[in-house]
Amino acid sequence: MFEKYKTLIEEQITRILVDEGVEPVAIQWSIIPFSGQWGLATSFFQIAAQEARSGKKINVPQRAVELAEIIAGKIQLSADFEKCEAVKGYLNLYFDSKRFSAMVVDQVLDEKDKFGSAPAKHERVMVEFSQPNTHKAFHVGHLRNMVLGASVSNILEFDGNEVIRANYLGDIGLHVITWLWNYENFHEGEKPPSENTTNWIGNLYAEAVKRREESEENEDAIRRYFKAWDNHDPEIEALWRETRQWSLDAFEQLYDTLGIHFDKLYFESEVEHEGKEFVERLIEQGLAQDERPQGAVIIDLDAILGTKEEYRVLVLLRSDGTSLYATKDLPLAVKKFEEFHLDRSIYVVDVRQSLYLKQIFKVLELMGYEWAKRCQHLAYEIVNLPGNVTLASREGTVVLLEDLIHEAEKRAMLIVDQKNPELDTEKKLMIARMIALGSIKYSLLSRDNTRIVTFDWESALDVNGQAAPYIQYAAVRANSILRKEAFKIPAPVDIDFELDEREVALVDLLSRFPQEVEKAAHELRPLQITNYAYDLAKAFNDFYTHCPVLTAENEVRTFRLRLVAATKQTIINSLKLLGIEVPEIM
Repeated sequence: MFEKYKTLIEEQITRILVDEGVEPVAIQWSIIPFSGQWGLATSFFQIAAQEARSGKKINVPQRAVELAEIIAGKIQLSADFEKCEAVKGYLNLYFDSKRFSAMVVDQVLDEKDKFGSAPAKHERVMVEFSQPNTHKAFHVGHLRNMVLGASVSNILEFDGNEVIRANYLGDIGLHVITWLWNYENFHEGEKPPSENTTNWIGNLYAEAVKRREESEENEDAIRRYFKAWDNHDPEIEALWRETRQWSLDAFEQLYDTLGIHFDKLYFESEVEHEGKEFVERLIEQGLAQDERPQGAVIIDLDAILGTKEEYRVLVLLRSDGTSLYATKDLPLAVKKFEEFHLDRSIYVVDVRQSLYLKQIFKVLELMGYEWAKRCQHLAYEIVNLPGNVTLASREGTVVLLEDLIHEAEKRAMLIVDQKNPELDTEKKLMIARMIALGSIKYSLLSRDNTRIVTFDWESALDVNGQAAPYIQYAAVRANSILRKEAFKIPAPVDIDFELDEREVALVDLLSRFPQEVEKAAHELRPLQITNYAYDLAKAFNDFYTHCPVLTAENEVRTFRLRLVAATKQTIINSLKLLGIEVPEIM
């Protein structure tokens, strides 16, 4: 919002300093906290300190005050500014509130869906998220990972980064073998239903685990089945490929429903062989200890680094030579950086894997991969059912994702029926889905990543509280005003009237959006945007209640119409970063 002004003012400050015989340094700006006026500030203490370091005998605080006063006396400001002050070594520049308000609204309406975005940073970031296991169902616990990863990707992209959305799927391992054994012995020839496929797959998985645990005979049979798989039995491999595709097709349907996409898919099966070779290299380098057949292949990171209970021991291969997660995650990290020449790699993974990922990154660093320090774990906590029941896919008592979405749509339909009973069924269903998915996503993103979430229908679908329907409805209200004008936005006008305090508050929030996006991207924190969107909706509803738009006169009416359009656009932009759509009506 302030960039063009910063550049012009910096040029003037540099010229004035050079004329004064002072060597300028890069100017650092801060935004003056809003208190009825908008402004920028910069300090001259750094320049004064630089002069002192060069050998000049000066008092730094006094010199900073002197430089600020010199600049304030000589700088030429445009009519967009109301005043300039030198205060205790700081230069404070205050905008004319009326001009600034018009400028903010004009910028939103000029930039439209780009408002709040940043220029290209030429940084390539991979965000790996979702990471489901094939041959299992999606449940609510998976949803937080997906929603968080998708939102962080959106925010980073909007902030000027080139983002590669990656998904690493667990398509091998004991869970797959158990499922295949159960299917071949008890469900051979069955095909998944066209709807609720992941539920069907999940039910078979729960059944398979139950059978595995109910007798040693079944346990032994599965172990033999695993051995046949390891020996590349062609029939088992063919069944694996067919049934894996069932999972992938079902996953894709859910991703489409949620508006989530991926640029790259990785599979555990692709890196298992590479992983075993990778472990051999670690042994050859003397980093890993091979204790087979009595023990496993391990790397004692604390012993290598001289730390105590910080990194502990990472197991790389089991005693029988079979692979673990670490076996595959190490070569996968290398593959990512070599394939895409990444500047950063972000792993959206359960907080309970924090030590494990810390170990993985450290092993890569010890192997000499300088980019290992640019791998980052974005941790998140679990999602509970009401009553603090933790979700787990091996039990049958979980809330499956498809069921959750259907239930949300059913509840959202009650809201639509109440507000617009005259709409046709197809339109109602479309709106209900937007409300339902928005409610689910917002409820997960509006809590800090590292806090446990207990999913609650009442708060998720609250049209009067901090929830997606409340924010969506604010945009719908704005839309209803604009519809009465046939969505024709009037041309800009000069503001020669006093602004209502609600208008000022709304403009202030609009002006903050680019900074909120920048901060959310820097901190990988969608919560920053959820809070902002709610504050903006709340401010708009206050404006809507107290400031007539269509019945206002002349320039006031014009400005308010433009302010309504700008607010609607910014709500849409902010919710889009969260993966939430806004209906035209509700």
